[in-house]
Amino acid sequence: MDLVYAAADIVISRAGASSVSELCIVGKPVIFIPSPNVAEDHQTKNAKSIVDQKGALMLKESELESQFSIVFEALLKDSGKQELLSKNIKQLALPNATKQIVDEIVKLIK
Repeated sequence: MDLVYAAADIVISRAGASSVSELCIVGKPVIFIPSPNVAEDHQTKNAKSIVDQKGALMLKESELESQFSIVFEALLKDSGKQELLSKNIKQLALPNATKQIVDEIVKLIK
C-alpha cells in the first residue's frame, strides 16, 4: 500500500479506525465514504472527526450516485484545497501511538 499511497494524488477510502489512522500518517487528500453497514455507524463517526478538523471530505454511500463526480472533480481541480486537506490530516497523525500505548501499559503494570 505504501507505493499506492505514494502514487496517489487523492485517496478514496472507507473510514475504519486503522484506515483513518494510516491515512493521517500518509497525509494525502482523502474522500471518506464510510460503510453504513458497521456497528453503531462508527465509520461515519471516524470520518466526521477528521472532516470536522478540515482534514478530509466525506460522502455518504447513499450520496455517491448524485455527488461523487461533483465532489471528486472539484477537489481534483483545486490544488489549494488538496494542500489544505493534506496539511490538516497530517497534523492529526499519531505516528508513535503504539509506543505511547505500550509505555502506558508498562506504567500500569509497575
